Amino acid sequence: MEFMTLMDKIREQFGVSFPFEISPGETWNRNGDKSILQVFDVETGETKVLKEFDCVIEAPNWSADGTFLTYNSNGRIFKYTIASGEVSEIESYFVDNCNNDHVLDPDGSGVYVSHHTKEDGLSRIYKIYFDGRLPRLVTPLAPSYLHGVTPDGKTLAYCAERNGSYDIYTIPATGGNETRLTTAFGLNDGPEYNCNGEYIWFNSERSGRMQAFCMKADGSEQMQMTFDSHWNTWFPHVSPDRQKVVMVAYTETDVRPGEHVPNKFVELRLMRRVAHENEDARENAVENWSTPQTIFKLFGGQGTINVNSWAPDSRRFAFVSYIHGDNPSNQTPR
Repeated sequence: MEFMTLMDKIREQFGVSFPFEISPGETWNRNGDKSILQVFDVETGETKVLKEFDCVIEAPNWSADGTFLTYNSNGRIFKYTIASGEVSEIESYFVDNCNNDHVLDPDGSGVYVSHHTKEDGLSRIYKIYFDGRLPRLVTPLAPSYLHGVTPDGKTLAYCAERNGSYDIYTIPATGGNETRLTTAFGLNDGPEYNCNGEYIWFNSERSGRMQAFCMKADGSEQMQMTFDSHWNTWFPHVSPDRQKVVMVAYTETDVRPGEHVPNKFVELRLMRRVAHENEDARENAVENWSTPQTIFKLFGGQGTINVNSWAPDSRRFAFVSYIHGDNPSNQTPR
């Protein structure tokens, strides 16, 4: 991994690209992109379009009561009411440069967000409130990218860069000292608690390719859960009933292991729990899970499913696909 990282830096320094690579400017140019907010039913395989947007929206969260979704767009956080289709902006005052790493507070009072602050442009975690209160800072240190919250709402899990290394940290939701959970070489990202708070699912490139991992909430027993030969797997999201995990995967020739960029054809892949009650109950036991299977192909990547978007019924999840520029054919998977 150290050698591969060194070679990537040398290639970047001298402008050497692989044939499959395109310029960052082209990859990240999202001007004119349209977004399609959808729901996937894992039992029927059917998708339902909720709404189409003439702008980029990202990373839907599903509320615990199942009545609404939240998402980010143009730096703000919005609420989509499922029954009516109504869209409303959540008041966040100066927290106006949010990225796609945000999680609903389990108590229903608001949303924890990752906001690029004006003083240095780096991401810090804040809480914004549904009742209009002023936002509250949680992580003074930056950059910090939120991904998980314990079921009791007392602890947050996030990816943070400290001293040149991207690792997984936790912090009390009220603020305080952070705790580092990973030390493996390379990017460790996307930490997310399961519904009882005992385990954290995350993704890491420590094996040379981005893959899904699972560990105890204290950082112990870190186990690799996917071993995909041809995909870089990002953002494993465990369902509320702990029986399914959905993730987004890039093909090996489209991105480097540490990249999760937009404007790519990606796959949504699903793992199911196969262990019975009387078998090993450890969630991070690989033998207790099926191998990932592709359930949907789409044009997307960054913003498609960055944070947990499972419905409370553990049967459906929300995601976003995109149409790049003025070319509607980009919506059709290869």
